[in-house]
Amino acid sequence: MKNKIEEVINHVEGSEKISVESKPLILEKLEEWKSEDKAVNDVATRFENWWMEMEPIFAELGWI
Repeated sequence: MKNKIEEVINHVEGSEKISVESKPLILEKLEEWKSEDKAVNDVATRFENWWMEMEPIFAELGWI
């Protein structure tokens, strides 16, 4: 997983779509995640929680 995080870091560094102000903050968090073994689980849990909140809205819109 650390390789995938490194790949994301490289993408963020080279992206022109991410603002100059946001890049350092994003990169800092990615570096933290890369060094933490539990980071992947944290990200997965956050997305799962987000989906649980958003799924009813998407269903109401007929998107799922």
